[in-house]
Amino acid sequence: MNNVAIIPARGGSKRIPRKNIRDFLGKPIIAYSIEAALQSGLFDEVMVSTDDEEIMKVALQFGAMTPYLRSDKNSDDFSTTSDVICEVLDEYKNSGRSFNYACCIYPTAPFITAEKLLDGFHKIIDEKRKSVFPVVPFTYPVWRGLKKTKNGSIDMVWPEHVNSRSQDLEEIYHDAGQWYWFQVEAFQKEKKLFTDNSAPVILSPIEVQDIDSINDWVIAEIKYRYLNK
Repeated sequence: MNNVAIIPARGGSKRIPRKNIRDFLGKPIIAYSIEAALQSGLFDEVMVSTDDEEIMKVALQFGAMTPYLRSDKNSDDFSTTSDVICEVLDEYKNSGRSFNYACCIYPTAPFITAEKLLDGFHKIIDEKRKSVFPVVPFTYPVWRGLKKTKNGSIDMVWPEHVNSRSQDLEEIYHDAGQWYWFQVEAFQKEKKLFTDNSAPVILSPIEVQDIDSINDWVIAEIKYRYLNK
């Protein structure tokens, strides 16, 4: 198999304090990501990269590995997901381990399921992709988007679509912000999760929720209850 799941979960969170281990309907939100990865049966190791000892304890409690604390360099507000992944892969390499495929799984994405992780893995293998990640359609056609002008009035970004019917416009997607399967060798060369050979797994809006505020958190709990009623 030779796959690793990498869950990046640093301790600092300004908008929602202790976000990665905050209670989400009865258990720390990071537990949902760990459990989905373990249930998928796809990984030789499910690891959490963190700079925080409390997050480390929670990760271990729910079955993940935490082989080391993340470096200070990759624990500030400016470190990227790619930076963290590189550090993880380097640490494994230094201990004599390497992987063919990896999946970066975000810690605040309770809608992740083992089935969707399997979908992504099959796609990256069968279609020989460098990376695969979930996307979701914008709920309103972006082609009918509006912008504020310098004089304070409102105008269309694409005025040629002022009379276009929504059903006639091309559907546009955005990153669901949940997980990213990638070929390790390709990533180490390009240091990118979105490449010239990436493919999507398409989700519905009910399966996706950015959680950047307490209001987002409440909406996510409502969606989760609906999906699992």
